[in-house]
Amino acid sequence: MSDNAQHFDVLVIGGGQAGIPLAYTLAAEGRSVALAEREHLGGSCVNFGCTPTKAAIASAKVAHTARRAEEFGINVPTVEVDFAAVISRARNIATTSRNGIESGFAETENPKYLEGEARFTGKAEGGFTLDLAGQTVTATEVVIDTGSKTTIPPVDGLDGVEYLSAENWLDREDLPEKLVVVGGGYIGAEMAQFYRRMGSEVTVVGGSSGRILPNEDEDVSGAMQEILSEEGIEFVLGARAEKVEKSASGLTLTLSGGGTVSCTDIFVASGRAPNLEALNLDVIGLNPEDSGFVGVDEHLRTSVEGVWAAGDVRGGPMFTHTAYDDFKVILSAMTGDGSHTTERVIPYAVFTDPELGRAGMTEAQAREAGRDIEVMRYDMANDGKSAEIGETKGFIKVVGDAGTKEILGASVLASEGSELVHIYIDLMNAGAPHTVIRDAVHIHPTRSESIQSVVA
Repeated sequence: MSDNAQHFDVLVIGGGQAGIPLAYTLAAEGRSVALAEREHLGGSCVNFGCTPTKAAIASAKVAHTARRAEEFGINVPTVEVDFAAVISRARNIATTSRNGIESGFAETENPKYLEGEARFTGKAEGGFTLDLAGQTVTATEVVIDTGSKTTIPPVDGLDGVEYLSAENWLDREDLPEKLVVVGGGYIGAEMAQFYRRMGSEVTVVGGSSGRILPNEDEDVSGAMQEILSEEGIEFVLGARAEKVEKSASGLTLTLSGGGTVSCTDIFVASGRAPNLEALNLDVIGLNPEDSGFVGVDEHLRTSVEGVWAAGDVRGGPMFTHTAYDDFKVILSAMTGDGSHTTERVIPYAVFTDPELGRAGMTEAQAREAGRDIEVMRYDMANDGKSAEIGETKGFIKVVGDAGTKEILGASVLASEGSELVHIYIDLMNAGAPHTVIRDAVHIHPTRSESIQSVVA
């Protein structure tokens, strides 16, 4: 190791939801730790993802509920959206969260915060050498937690347009008049509904699958599309955007098959790609997989001894909660017995309204796996509490093993579906049969009764 270089036992590259708690915990265990971040601490979740999007979606929910006020016997003559104020509120919540993280690092030298872009420059005896904003850093072990970015599709003319994406939507304080969302996945669905409730005309242009949320069962994605359509969102599915041209009225997208869609703005939500370009991984012999992500084992070790990968860059589920659990996986391997691995139940949610809470297998996946299954379903329109609060859209679907009654998967398309699904998640982690819910006593009237009604 160079005598002039700063040396650390562990260098974490990227201040996301895996890297930050790992840095603090390893430092508390007695290791010398540094965390390098090239832009903003907190990762995508804090800066442009979970935190601000859910704040903005909350504003959209208020506007939508106010427009429905007459259903509840309340007179709200007009509903006016101050879009700049909505964006400002979301941005301020994100900034407050990030400032809290920055304050924590300002008060400690271990872990040490290193501001700048890190790149490998080679291997050294007992570790690795890196360049960080012109300074040499050495580390015995390195954890890559650099996150992901929007995948930009090969659309002719798109590079000449100031399009919106997950990374920059908070910078736009004027409401798009006519928005095309390119991509019918989770981000696309959430943002399409947000902008529609703010007052934009919205069209979703989807890919080859011919439906939104292609990773979900067809009945789930179909119900979601119907719900969004009822709010005035239009869909052009089974087509790709191939060309963007500026016109007198704004923009014109030419689609595969020859159709066109006119708009004033474009939101690109066509998938995520790992942030790996600046790392110079080839100098340490670490080659990403064909997918572009870093391959890891069940302990998040890469193929290069001493290098780990966490969060979005390791591929697989890209959620804040999985990134945080990645911290536990790496910590277990570095300091414990390695019992905490990536063999885990991964839940997630789509924060549309109603929300989609998900865990485990879809029905299609269970059938493809050859499982002997039972499929249980309950429509929210039949739920008493849902009727009382005026939230009857959606349904709950549970896929169970026909013999053991084990829950294989659950889809909760309902108001607060991201909360309700956790009952199933806990049973799945416990390996308990769904008869546990069936035989329990639930409070009436509550939303959790619907969770029981599915399996009763």
